[in-house]
Amino acid sequence: MRVRRFGRLGWEVSELGYGMWGMGSWSGSDDEESRRSLEVALKLGCNFFDTAWGYGRGHSERLLGELVRAHPDRPTFTASKIPPKNLVWPSKREFTLDDCFPPDHIREYAEKTLENLGTDRVDLLQFHVWEDSWAHDERWQRAMADLKREGMIGGVGVSVNRWEPWNALETLRTGMVDAVQVIYNIFDQAPEDELLPLCRELGVAVIARVPFDEGTLTGTLTRTTTWPEGDWRRLYFAPENLSASVDRAEALEELLPEGMSLPELALRFILSNDDVTTVIPGMRKQRHVRANVKAAEAGALPASLIDTLRAHRWDRAPTEWSY
Repeated sequence: MRVRRFGRLGWEVSELGYGMWGMGSWSGSDDEESRRSLEVALKLGCNFFDTAWGYGRGHSERLLGELVRAHPDRPTFTASKIPPKNLVWPSKREFTLDDCFPPDHIREYAEKTLENLGTDRVDLLQFHVWEDSWAHDERWQRAMADLKREGMIGGVGVSVNRWEPWNALETLRTGMVDAVQVIYNIFDQAPEDELLPLCRELGVAVIARVPFDEGTLTGTLTRTTTWPEGDWRRLYFAPENLSASVDRAEALEELLPEGMSLPELALRFILSNDDVTTVIPGMRKQRHVRANVKAAEAGALPASLIDTLRAHRWDRAPTEWSY
């Protein structure tokens, strides 16, 4: 597994990380299968694991804690996220810092994350939603600086709202943020416009999430795919989104080189960009882990194919169903 430098923090992290949202509360999740998948990933060289308190109210964090404590001799980097106090995802323009991240809430959930992990430090603690209007509010800056100074966290991160890569630029310029997590994939290329160049300039690590567009870029969805009541994807793939997504995935399948799958194309597109530090697909099953590791090891796509994929950029605006 190749590694990349995690921005100015200097960590050597696996370019294929592990996204743990699906282990929190998605339908079809099985803890034993999740544990086995995490073990396989660690064995194959993944060393960056991304979770959040919001993934099953700490359930995903506890699974990660089990893995880390079981392998004290294996260097791992843990990343988690503070939920907004109002528990609303995504944030809205009118929300204030007090609505989402007052200082006492920041510390409370940093402590909860450490309790769930069963460790005395989380390497990266991120804000799970963000508004750039909060950039210069010194209260969150002091709260995170205190946690750093006390050794409870190693770095500060911001997870940018879906389809809003512009909504953290001023925050990054404060110099207080070590990493940004953003949706970046074949469809969602907008981070390349401003966010990724700024991260390169400032030495901010980039965590690319949702590499498969919540499943569209796995090539497994059809226009009649359904999910159980309560599964988040049932909302996200509203009829107007599902049909359009499948259409676009089918167009990409026509471009696949011989022997390459759509998920491999999707991962290698992201890893072809040197501005990306690590990509964190959700991997709830061992076969997903092995397939994604194999894809990552195949390396960058040919430049000509990257150029062709530029035409498949899909700029979308946030909606009520798009978190």
